[in-house]
Amino acid sequence: MFRRCTLAAALAAATTAGAVRAAPPGLSTSPERFDTVVVDAGHGGEDHGARGPKGLLEKDLVLDLARRLAAALAKQGLGVVMTRDADRFVTLDERTRIANDARTDLFVSIHANASKLRDVAGIETFFASPEATDESARALAQQENLAFGEAAARMAEGDPVRAILGDLLATEHLADAQEFARMAQQRLATAEASRSRGVKQAPFVVLMGVHSPAVLVEVGFITNAREEGRLSSPAERERLVRGLAEAVAAFRARQDARLGVADAGGGER
Repeated sequence: MFRRCTLAAALAAATTAGAVRAAPPGLSTSPERFDTVVVDAGHGGEDHGARGPKGLLEKDLVLDLARRLAAALAKQGLGVVMTRDADRFVTLDERTRIANDARTDLFVSIHANASKLRDVAGIETFFASPEATDESARALAQQENLAFGEAAARMAEGDPVRAILGDLLATEHLADAQEFARMAQQRLATAEASRSRGVKQAPFVVLMGVHSPAVLVEVGFITNAREEGRLSSPAERERLVRGLAEAVAAFRARQDARLGVADAGGGER
């Protein structure tokens, strides 16, 4: 797995300031192979997420995508942990606990977008930051944060403990999260029918609590009838999963190469 010691020092400083009680468990100063990915299917249970014009529910769509991605990553030899593998609601604390207990090297949260404007379409990928790229990114983060309750939404908007911790984690993993977000966006928004909305940043609380590079992918606007139709297609779902899996493989190779980790054949990946 991929670890750096700078976050430990930062968290120790935060502990002194009263922001957190302890550094994340299992944090190591020794470089290890990239070997674990946490796949997070958004929403679930009573939280349906967005709904398409023909009734496609975000919670069902993203669970199917998460399962497909988990299977694809397992074929790459990676350890994969899912925050949910059934139609159930998973709290914010549970999602981040699952990721941190797994000592994951990458956290990928899958969602589908929504808009009151039915012609809005496209794919976008986010990494966490206290500041949003623009007003639409801020509004989306607020909407997603509200799925975890008013308290979670307030955390992103001004809770001092969350803000301090979020700043520390963003500083530690910002470059890596940005890098993976670009890799994913390039591979997801390649089909003729897809319009890239780019890589953006926003204060998603589900990303800010994870002690590793973390991204949130919005695979399309489920409220757009044409995109709902595409997202209902097994072929489109496989295309999205293939793009994400390829991005993970490329990111994994770069991370291991930076740490001088040799592949099974004895060479650098």
